[in-house]
Amino acid sequence: MPQRRSRKWRWIGGILLVLLIGTAIGIPIVIARARPILRARVIDTLSSRFKTPVELADIRVWIADGIHVDGKGLKIFGAKDPNPSAPGVQPLLEIGEFWFRASIRDLFRSPMHVDVVYVSGMNMNIPPKDDRGQMHGFGKGSGKISIVVDHFICKDTKLIINTDKPGKEPLEFDIRDLRMKDIGPEQPMKFDATLTNPKPVGDIASKGSFGPLNMESPRDSNVSGDYSFTHADLSTLKGIGGILSSTGSYTGTLGRIEANGHTDTPDFRLNVSGHPVPLETDFHAIVDGTDGDTYLEPVNAKILESTFTARGKVVRVIGKGHDIELNVKLLNARIQDLLQLGMKTEPPVMTGAVQMKTELSLPPGDPDVADRLRLNGTFRIPDARFSNDKVQDKVDGLSLRSQGKAKLAKEKPDINVPSDLQGKFTLSKGVIDLPSLLFTVPGTHADLNGQYSMDGKTFDFHGVLKLDAKVSQMTTGWKSILLKPVDPFFAKDGVGTKINFKITGTKDEPHFGLDFGHKDSPEDKPASEADNKQ
Repeated sequence: MPQRRSRKWRWIGGILLVLLIGTAIGIPIVIARARPILRARVIDTLSSRFKTPVELADIRVWIADGIHVDGKGLKIFGAKDPNPSAPGVQPLLEIGEFWFRASIRDLFRSPMHVDVVYVSGMNMNIPPKDDRGQMHGFGKGSGKISIVVDHFICKDTKLIINTDKPGKEPLEFDIRDLRMKDIGPEQPMKFDATLTNPKPVGDIASKGSFGPLNMESPRDSNVSGDYSFTHADLSTLKGIGGILSSTGSYTGTLGRIEANGHTDTPDFRLNVSGHPVPLETDFHAIVDGTDGDTYLEPVNAKILESTFTARGKVVRVIGKGHDIELNVKLLNARIQDLLQLGMKTEPPVMTGAVQMKTELSLPPGDPDVADRLRLNGTFRIPDARFSNDKVQDKVDGLSLRSQGKAKLAKEKPDINVPSDLQGKFTLSKGVIDLPSLLFTVPGTHADLNGQYSMDGKTFDFHGVLKLDAKVSQMTTGWKSILLKPVDPFFAKDGVGTKINFKITGTKDEPHFGLDFGHKDSPEDKPASEADNKQ
């Protein structure tokens, strides 16, 4: 009996020893066989899908809870270089590293099934429009498919859409994290992507579907989804500041993406003024995903209590950034809100409802936004009051004297006369130029031109003042009597008094006076109210 047990255990030990030896010998054999099998299957799959040459620099295989594979230097080339602007011959698709795991049983199936493939450092070059025929086979499932993948998880992905248009550079999308699933021929691919926007710096998360990709005409490929843009630091754009967030959705084709969204910047500011103000927008935009050009149709915005609409375009300029051209209308706005945003003066120099139409231009470049911003438009403030008491007191006194109420003007009553201002304006390099400004208060009509700087340090206006009262009626006592002989010299064009005048100084210390020597007065070229009609 003991001998039988001893023989039994010897047989078991011998069998286990044989199994161990077989396993030790078999694993290297499986791995040795797996490497060329996997290499061939990867190359066959991609060659069949793309119908182009494929290179694979290295692939490694090991067994631990299934079969593990990693590879490096995967390149798929086209018939022509898709991006001749870059040095060397560029592949259509390049993957720095990839890795995945599968069961040993799946290795010998055809097609081989892989649940997840992890990819790092993927660049995809889409050729210019006329050369996209070289990618005819991509995404159509032609040929033998040896590997089927359910999910791709990608890090550091770059999509480059090349162009041969003069003055245009390739459009690049840097995607930090990209997850794709339901990948298959002739069907949309679901994705979940996270990327860092370079300017303004912020995180963009987007989830949606794309495709199937039409490589002969990528513009016609379908795309849809939702996005969120968070913690966008506007200070990365010179001249402005604030933290922007935005949410929205998009749909259409790559060549015409219709986007609807909302932005919120609670502390938007221009550096020239330094005053943070809340800014909200709702927008409808048409985006050409192949070159990055955007058409705004329209943007509805709100700053403090003022609302306005803008329509226009944002066009990429090679090597420089974006050229912004907008038509802006303010139909329900307050002048103090605009001055709060754009002027350093505190409080704003005037208050009142404003109507405005302007062309806005922001060319690309490195200088501050305030130095690049260009405006050209018309405005009207029908009921303005000046916040500076010295200025408003002078306006009140002028109105009373010009109506012949000199005695009342000497008492300096607090009547707070409203002013009607309208005219044309331009803004360039931080200075507002008003070539045609109409200023009206009861008893007074003024035609002016001049400049006012956004920092409040320049205040220089010259013009013609027309008053209802005669010169002698604007004062009292013996001065009134002495001035009566000169009344006829100033009474012109059907008004009691007509004189040249000027306003100079700064917003804190304005100076009013007669302007006998100024030759650029608009006296002979009065502004037309019809030109400024809103």
